[in-house]
Amino acid sequence: MSAIRSAKAALRKELQAKIKALSSEEQARQSMEVQKKVTSHSLYKDSKRVALYLSMANEVATENIVRHALEQGKTCYIPRYDSKSVHMDMVRLHSWQEYESLPLTKWNIKQPPMDQSCETALESGGLDLILVPGLGFTSEGHRMGRGRGYYDTYLAKCRASQPSPPHTIALAFKEQVLPEIPTDETDIKIDIVLTAE
Repeated sequence: MSAIRSAKAALRKELQAKIKALSSEEQARQSMEVQKKVTSHSLYKDSKRVALYLSMANEVATENIVRHALEQGKTCYIPRYDSKSVHMDMVRLHSWQEYESLPLTKWNIKQPPMDQSCETALESGGLDLILVPGLGFTSEGHRMGRGRGYYDTYLAKCRASQPSPPHTIALAFKEQVLPEIPTDETDIKIDIVLTAE
């Protein structure tokens, strides 16, 4: 294992413990603050085609942002992960009713079934904005995910297929922002990291 990979693995464990130590009340408080910042941010307001991650436990909650984006008439896309590979597509979410009826994956994340035919963002006009999850960030936009590479792979695909790549905003608890994190050439920087502070 390379030095960077082992440094990332150690840091992931440390960050997971840090986040787990936050009470559910504190996670909810910070999530609410981050949600307000997202929905009032000019990048979000100006975006018509938005991809949003669907949060799992110990991530900044996105349910209210999903609802807000749909209410604002934005064209919304959500991740569909292929657990057998690092392939992820952003697929169209048409309504709140559809969101509520989505089945859960083994990671306890809502997503349309793999065999369901869905409109994908990159095949139907690309994206203006992607809200990105992660485990660790720097204020300059360096990001460390959970180690599968779904988002780095997808962001690279967006850059290759869109004339101007989508803006990216990462949502984080303040405990997830560090002075530095180990990165390599496959790690794609995020435009803005939003926290409650």
